[in-house]
Amino acid sequence: MRRLLAVIFVAWLTPLPHAHAQQPFFNDDADVVAYRRWHLETNNEYDLLRRSSYPNLRQDTQTIKFSYGLFRAGEVGMDFPLLTIFNARGSGLGNPFGLGDADFSIKYNFRKERTGSRLPGITASLNIEPPTGSEKAQLGSGLIDYYLNSVFQKTLSSKNVLRLNAGATFAGNTLTGAVGIKTRGTIFTGGASVTRQFTQKLDLGIEVYGGYTGNLALGRGESQQQIGGNYEIRHDLTLDFGVVTGQAAGSPHHGFQLGFSRNF
Repeated sequence: MRRLLAVIFVAWLTPLPHAHAQQPFFNDDADVVAYRRWHLETNNEYDLLRRSSYPNLRQDTQTIKFSYGLFRAGEVGMDFPLLTIFNARGSGLGNPFGLGDADFSIKYNFRKERTGSRLPGITASLNIEPPTGSEKAQLGSGLIDYYLNSVFQKTLSSKNVLRLNAGATFAGNTLTGAVGIKTRGTIFTGGASVTRQFTQKLDLGIEVYGGYTGNLALGRGESQQQIGGNYEIRHDLTLDFGVVTGQAAGSPHHGFQLGFSRNF
């Protein structure tokens, strides 16, 4: 954790990005879909859960996300997670499978980065997540979530980009199946990522991400890191991959991501 924070701090001070897509990172980017264009992301994340999640042992999350450039500086989107939760034998819970809570979003870029300016690109997004998943099967939270996020993005050199996120869930919680913070109410989230373009086709990056609520006795905090990247298969199509490790109870112990991003 300290080493990752140190790397991000050094990257801020030294000319270090360009990235093909926000996926697989949990920290969002400041870019939006081009006006009247579509963007598709599909991703599978397989998580090994922490002992504190028992009898939940593992979780597989297949997510499909569509975004559309409704405005010249803004997009609207929706995503649908398909979950499988693997529970301990004898728990009586079985292995629930089904649709989780859908997510609807609007994202607007208030300021684009400008050559020669020290100021970052600035974007904000609002997500509303209705309880479409089964709370009884632990596929959904049973709550309507309202989440507001801000993104600050700075291109430090032709090959390196720094992104900072800060947000809050004002109602609901951050649960996706068995992963996340259970507490109802205000949950503060934030993180940072640094990505680097190593070749014309390959970007790699690291990130830290976490969540905090004032009453951790009612829920679980989040603290995790990821190493991942994108490989451009062809124009407007990338392979996205990542490896996650977490420390807090609301994060997976280890996780693996594999997906694709496509512009239309």
